[in-house]
Amino acid sequence: MRAFNYSLIREKKWDSEILGLVAAVYKEAGKQEMYLKQRPEELEKLVEIAKVQSTEASNAIEGIVTTNTRIRQLVEDKTTPKNRNEQEIAGYRDVLEIIHESFHSIPITQNYILQLHKILYSHMNNPAAGRTKTVQNYISATYPDGHTETLFTPLPPYETPGALDRLCEEYNRVIGNLELDPLIAIPVFIHDFLCIHPFNDGNGRMSRLLTTLLLYRSGFYVGKYISLEAKIAKNKDLYYDALSASQDGWHEGTDDPVPFIKYLLGTILAAYKDFEDRFSLVETKKSALETVRLATQNKIGRFTKQDILELCPAISTSSVEGALRKLVSSGELKREGIGKSTCYYRTK
Repeated sequence: MRAFNYSLIREKKWDSEILGLVAAVYKEAGKQEMYLKQRPEELEKLVEIAKVQSTEASNAIEGIVTTNTRIRQLVEDKTTPKNRNEQEIAGYRDVLEIIHESFHSIPITQNYILQLHKILYSHMNNPAAGRTKTVQNYISATYPDGHTETLFTPLPPYETPGALDRLCEEYNRVIGNLELDPLIAIPVFIHDFLCIHPFNDGNGRMSRLLTTLLLYRSGFYVGKYISLEAKIAKNKDLYYDALSASQDGWHEGTDDPVPFIKYLLGTILAAYKDFEDRFSLVETKKSALETVRLATQNKIGRFTKQDILELCPAISTSSVEGALRKLVSSGELKREGIGKSTCYYRTK
């Protein structure tokens, strides 16, 4: 059985790219703290947007989808789910809410991870909810010609509870003793969690929820305002490639988690950069037209009204629509499509 040896990780010599990413994330986290003190009310609107995006994106990665309207109703209005997909989405919403509100009170232990998994399936009858896997699972890929290939075989069910316990114990030890920077320890924990693949179902979504929990507990709050899950979903091939590259040799303890560490740190840093961009749009009082104009200047290629609404959380939908119409009339923007397929692009 593979041992979780964070001491080997601690002694590893990190390359300049990882060290640069760690330093950059700390710098952005410091800036965010300053921003939050300046405009807390406007930035609070980013929280609701991020909750919707995170819930939608993390489920969509696993093929669990519903309409945009229903996603917002499920997350913002806590409406009752109508089908299996919506039951799974509502469960994710509930776990994310608990993490947002109570992360300080959620220790990193197997028992608490099982409780979160149980809540993930609380809107449906799933006998495996809150229990580690009972059958061997596999990480596989299906190719265009229809054939399926096993990419990685996680731990067997009988080894899983002990492995999950040791993973949590090792993580808590290195964090508690300041033996390893959290920005290194967190990706390693998530990588090992996915290699154990402790549940019959829900491993990917649980790994993304745990990423948010671990970051919050270490003082990195960007996921509260900018959806990390949406960033992962946008480039999910890179996510799977980094994970696959890091899993090779895991059972023998010869794996190299560096590709996954770089991927996750890059995603976190990109989210902080997005936060800074959005802060700049609420930093000073501008007219709706000027704010929307600045938001469109942040976009490259085609974008939708929803993209601009996310960048301008302090402006109403009707004000954004009015500003976009004016920018089209003035020739600054071109509009394509009709109805839901409407998009815009800059002309200069």
